[in-house]
Amino acid sequence: VFPETSLRATGIDFLKSQNTREHHTDGYNIKNLVVRRGQPFRVQVSFNRELKAADKLSLHFSIGENPTKIRGSLMSLKPEREQAIHGWKISVVKKSDKECLLSVTSSPNAPVGKYTLNVKTGTNIYKPENGDIYLLFNPWCEDDAVFMANEAQRKEYVLNDTGYIYVGSSFSIYDRPWNFGQFEEFVLDACMYLLDKSKLSLTNRMDPAYVSRAMSALVNANDDSGVLMGNWSGNYTGGTAPMDWIGSVTILQKYYKTKKPVCYGQCWVFAGVLNTVMRCLGVPCRCVSTFNSAHDTEENLRVDIYMNESGEKLNSMSLDSVWNFHVWNDAWMKRTDLPNGFDGWQAIDATPQEQSQGMFQCGPCPVKAVRDGDVYLPYDGKFVYAEVNADKVYWLVKKVNGRNKFIKVGTETQDIGKKISTKAVGQNKREDITLEYKYPEGSKEERKSMERACSFIRPSGMTPRSDYASAARSIAPKPELLHETVTKTGLQLEITNTEVLHPGNPLEFAITVKTSTPGSWTIDLIGSCQLQYYTGKVQANLGTIKETINLEGRSEMQIPLKIAPDTYMKTLSSVEDEVLILVTAIAEVKETNDKLTKETSMRFEYPPITVQMPEVAKLNNEFTCAFIFKNKLNVVLENCKLLVEGLGIFKMTTFDQGDIMPGRIMKSEIICTPTRLGDKKIVAKLISNQIKGISTEKAITIIE
Repeated sequence: VFPETSLRATGIDFLKSQNTREHHTDGYNIKNLVVRRGQPFRVQVSFNRELKAADKLSLHFSIGENPTKIRGSLMSLKPEREQAIHGWKISVVKKSDKECLLSVTSSPNAPVGKYTLNVKTGTNIYKPENGDIYLLFNPWCEDDAVFMANEAQRKEYVLNDTGYIYVGSSFSIYDRPWNFGQFEEFVLDACMYLLDKSKLSLTNRMDPAYVSRAMSALVNANDDSGVLMGNWSGNYTGGTAPMDWIGSVTILQKYYKTKKPVCYGQCWVFAGVLNTVMRCLGVPCRCVSTFNSAHDTEENLRVDIYMNESGEKLNSMSLDSVWNFHVWNDAWMKRTDLPNGFDGWQAIDATPQEQSQGMFQCGPCPVKAVRDGDVYLPYDGKFVYAEVNADKVYWLVKKVNGRNKFIKVGTETQDIGKKISTKAVGQNKREDITLEYKYPEGSKEERKSMERACSFIRPSGMTPRSDYASAARSIAPKPELLHETVTKTGLQLEITNTEVLHPGNPLEFAITVKTSTPGSWTIDLIGSCQLQYYTGKVQANLGTIKETINLEGRSEMQIPLKIAPDTYMKTLSSVEDEVLILVTAIAEVKETNDKLTKETSMRFEYPPITVQMPEVAKLNNEFTCAFIFKNKLNVVLENCKLLVEGLGIFKMTTFDQGDIMPGRIMKSEIICTPTRLGDKKIVAKLISNQIKGISTEKAITIIE
């Protein structure tokens, strides 16, 4: 009897189309097989001869450098042995002739990353081409820590590659379309590179809490040459201005190619990229915008705002600030490291603001812990809590004998952490999730939560905290919970715009002063208008008013505030950021000494871009898409650029449009060839020296 020819594997079919369909990974633009953990996938192995009962066959899955069986970085799976290895299982589905169909199920808490598959038969080892398998988190698997039960939510938070990021101010919120593009070429590879760069142990790679924390650090470049360099200086030479991005794809592709930080990002760019990375790795994730977000450097739940005698906000004195909006992310997971009750959404933030354990990273912090005031729980609970719950204290700075005197002119306890927003599931609209982050203002639960948080965060007493007030600092402050300013006269202030705020037009506002108690009241009102960055930093003072008015009992009066275009247009054209208009009013009742301060931020309004294209197009068939913009403003828009991107339709491209005169119409056409089926979107943005924020999008369905 001749000795049997030794068994060798001659090929392996990864059955990509069937596996990826079942694993919801068919969107990834990559040669390799991408599967999710805890769910079976099949591979078909071909051999040089028929399989016999005595043949020894095993599949080797290995991850990382120097994989070993003991550390669980090498799984040797033998079909004839039934028991699981590190939670991995293998079985023979069917044998026929020289082929064997195998089913492999990875552990639902396997480390995520790139595995290499080799087939071992006796002493022979077969290494297939493209033999790397990408293993991701699995929100479809009940035993995975990221399991999400609702299919519509999984579609939105894992599979949707487009969305909106909400920006502006709480007075005027608008949606900025953003292409997340987690399935685009090189994006998954960029995420794998970040995982390797994170130096997370294999055990930590099993846990979405560790992975999301590491990614929040790596998306900013601050201590680890991560993806994006933050820049709030207003000068963006040598990079792309933060306003000029319309999605994460270009950023992650460039980073993967150069392995160097991409310039530049601000909070919504960091959040957009982190959202892409988390969805790409299979962790459900959403972008969350908070309006009037407190950036408080001392965790004391208070932000001090200083104004001069004209009521203009002063930059230089504040150590802390209120951002018009701030964007971070919520990632969905079970927190196995915490006591029960803190599963679900976890806040993570990649914007480099403050170090946590020596790195610029933030989260995951359970949103339920923020709501209930359990701010001692990991990670960064105090910081996130302060962002949505701090109080504002207004100080008027008067010069008295050459020294600064600080007069408290108001307290706002309900203005921070407003209109917390994310894109609604399955709809192109804003969903308000404030009640997930905090109990209703003034409710019993809110008071309890505040008291709980304050037992871990020491609120400071009522001394101003400015650099200039450091002399007053030596007095040890008594902790106190602040209360809203209540006045004897029932004084109220409202600020509204009376005309549409178009760049190039006069800015017209009304400050409404109201009283509601019987009596004759003399009220000194000062009002100011400034341009500010979204971070609260003042860019220009535009004008002030000062009036004394008399009101009787329950009555009100409107005081107009008007700013001429030439006061602000020069500033508007010279900054590379979108600026907001800040109007501040301070009222003082002479008879009672009551003081009240109110501020409102508003954004400029712009004429729209319209997109003309068919509603349906055929795969790989050309169609034309036209962008039309009419300059309805009274100013020339200089240096116009049109940015266009449609995932699966059109690669990110910039078109120079030159100057667009008032009344003129710009029309730009592009020819698109769709490469992927399904509902797609084209996103366009127009930027010029004068205007940064005109964006639009249009949906199209691609059919066979």
